[in-house]
Amino acid sequence: MTNKLALPTLIALCSISLRKPMISSLAVLGDMTISGSLLPVDDLASSLQVCLDSGAKKVLIPIISAQEIAAVPATLMSSFQLIFYTSAKDAVFKALGVE
Repeated sequence: MTNKLALPTLIALCSISLRKPMISSLAVLGDMTISGSLLPVDDLASSLQVCLDSGAKKVLIPIISAQEIAAVPATLMSSFQLIFYTSAKDAVFKALGVE
């Protein structure tokens, strides 16, 4: 058993259930606990580099990881449209393009 759940899994399940695709070229970073609390992204700079190498143009990031942005090189940051989310529900809405 684990005490956390991958947020991309939740988004994928909602996407399938609603028959609504995610927005294109989106990478989703972050985890949440079973109770719904968000967890910060481990090593944000490396995670963003993987997103860049994979062709992502937009990245969904938990707001609690915003403090780590200062440690990310500016050239890497300028490669993406960053989309911050404050809850799992907010992440699902933003990933599916629902505002």
